[in-house]
Amino acid sequence: MKNLFTRNKTYTVISVLFLLLLWKAGSLLVSSDFILPPPEKTLLTLIQLITDPEFFSSIGSTILRGLIGFIISFILALSLGILAGIQERFRAFLQPILVTIRSTPVISLILLALIWFNVNQVPVFIALLTMFPFICTNIIDGIRDVDKNLIEMAHVYQINNKNIIKHIHIPAIIPFIFSGSSSAMGFGWRAIIIGEVLSQPRFGIGTLMQNAQTYLLTDRLIAWTVLAILISYLFELLIRFIEKESIAWK
Repeated sequence: MKNLFTRNKTYTVISVLFLLLLWKAGSLLVSSDFILPPPEKTLLTLIQLITDPEFFSSIGSTILRGLIGFIISFILALSLGILAGIQERFRAFLQPILVTIRSTPVISLILLALIWFNVNQVPVFIALLTMFPFICTNIIDGIRDVDKNLIEMAHVYQINNKNIIKHIHIPAIIPFIFSGSSSAMGFGWRAIIIGEVLSQPRFGIGTLMQNAQTYLLTDRLIAWTVLAILISYLFELLIRFIEKESIAWK
């Protein structure tokens, strides 16, 4: 198992190096820093960004908006998802709403949010609407995946619904919760930054990306993009770590 982990890690490093080589080759091919700056110049720009006084305010604001949106969507998805998984009528009622939210273009949601909310609330609203369907759908699937014989046995022994949910449903849906949260985070961060690009709050990664694009600072635009990818990746690692720890605890 340890050898397999080491081998997989090696392949991951090789993949990253391959992407960097493609990036370098592309920059040499176009021969223009305005179109595609080389990786080393982007790295220097990234270091300069970190020393900027507003760097941590921008990063922190984006992360805070993402966390607020995630927490609200998680609470809603958990409560509504469990109810929809147990009650078929409520599931039939909720399903068209989930499909509608999931199918609506993100840009449409953002444009509507720009009318309804102030610039700082727009990314949070977008985070909520993009993350909620992923988590809720996974929870519903997890509830429906529970062994029906186990539920029937609980009713035979006259275990009340509260304890059935607590001791049967919730432990069963934990893997589904983590899977849904991981997918929601991956898609949600992109939507949040798009929301910031269009709403232009004072602090935010999307705001600085838009500013970089306006002044043709391609190296800055790519540097902020790399930072956004790293933030998304770190939160996905955090979710996987919590999942691993919870499974180990069980």
